[in-house]
Amino acid sequence: MIDGKAVAARVRAQLAERVAEHQRAHGAPPGLATVLVGEDPASTVYVEGKQRACREVGMAAFDERLPADADRNEVAELLSRLCTDPAVSGVLLQLPLPAHLPAQELIAMIDPLKDVDGLTPINAGLLALGREGLRPCTPLGVMRLLEEAGVALEGREAVVIGRSNLFGKPMAALLLLANATVTICHSRTRNLAEVTRRADLLIAAAGRPRMVRGDWVKEGAVVIDVGISRISPQEAGNRSGLVGDVDFAEVAAVASAITPVPGGVGPMTIAMLLANTLQAAQMQVTAR
Repeated sequence: MIDGKAVAARVRAQLAERVAEHQRAHGAPPGLATVLVGEDPASTVYVEGKQRACREVGMAAFDERLPADADRNEVAELLSRLCTDPAVSGVLLQLPLPAHLPAQELIAMIDPLKDVDGLTPINAGLLALGREGLRPCTPLGVMRLLEEAGVALEGREAVVIGRSNLFGKPMAALLLLANATVTICHSRTRNLAEVTRRADLLIAAAGRPRMVRGDWVKEGAVVIDVGISRISPQEAGNRSGLVGDVDFAEVAAVASAITPVPGGVGPMTIAMLLANTLQAAQMQVTAR
């Protein structure tokens, strides 16, 4: 079992020490600004969790909110103000945005040095080229889990299910940088189970509950479950009703290592967001 809660707790403890060092050296802590447009319940919970995590490691937290009917210019003006505020090291635009707002256009307005989600075209390009930059938090968290679990990646065959800009594509890029051989699968992939059975490392991020069954997985493979879905507690077999993209009971009997849902990849996303905020603060000091 790869325990994401335990790894995230260690990362956050280390970050608290480094944040204190940064504040002593530069007179102010790193600061994270979250921008929430509207009142989506899930997004509200996520933002509150990020704000709380910032405070726990000694970072400054800036909670910026706009109504659901805010127009493009209002969001753009807020992002511009935050990107020029020296107290703000990182800017995170919480997704999804209301349907009338151009998400990609607004993300591109964030200063790449403050893009702690790693989603601006510049940071995406730096990752594709293998150059230093801010990386998307969830793929970065997966890499840290694999490192902590002692999973060797060089020369191994990795299969990623999902090709989103948020996860699938940057995950594949990070694995390539670690010298893995990478296959990306998606909704048009033929004979998906045949492809996944080749994987030494299988990463599922399709958003389909319990899609990956035991007979999809090679004996001894490492399986990382990035998906999270809510179904009935009775069907899920747990009180929360939360399940991943992997049928845990079936796959755990085959895999050599596996992440649970919840408690696997999820805690790492916020931990790596904090790490990115500290990295952004340090990059901005160097750039001055």
